[in-house]
Amino acid sequence: MRVDTIMTTQVHTCSAADTLAEAARLMWDRDCGCLPVCAAENATRVVGMITDRDICMAALFAGRPLHELRVAEAMSRQLLACRSDDSLLDAENAMRRARIRRLPVVDEHGILIGIISLADLAREAAREDTHPKRDVTEAEVSGTLAAICESAVAPLPH
Repeated sequence: MRVDTIMTTQVHTCSAADTLAEAARLMWDRDCGCLPVCAAENATRVVGMITDRDICMAALFAGRPLHELRVAEAMSRQLLACRSDDSLLDAENAMRRARIRRLPVVDEHGILIGIISLADLAREAAREDTHPKRDVTEAEVSGTLAAICESAVAPLPH
């Protein structure tokens, strides 16, 4: 099965120039945990990602209110994306290796066309539960989640 069969196509985005307050409000209003960051000159070309955790950590370490901080200060610039014709297994393996829960889906020009999440994969695994030939299993999804959740950093001193 291909990514385009389960990806979300109604994706909300922000720009690097937006404030973290604007990004946080958009995440709250749209009930999502991340936003693709698109180039100012091309509102559909993805240049990064920002998560709710990125926003919290930026505010903590900068010690400034969200309306004073820009998305560019907190976003991930190391963009990992997939294509709509990639297999679900390839998308899941990319998430596992990179330890991320969501992948933007782009076309051959880097234009955003959707997003696929670990939750999408979990729902598909549940749907396929009784199928003899499965594209994704609960065991694979839980293994990916476990890999994502492994701590990569040392705890902060008190």
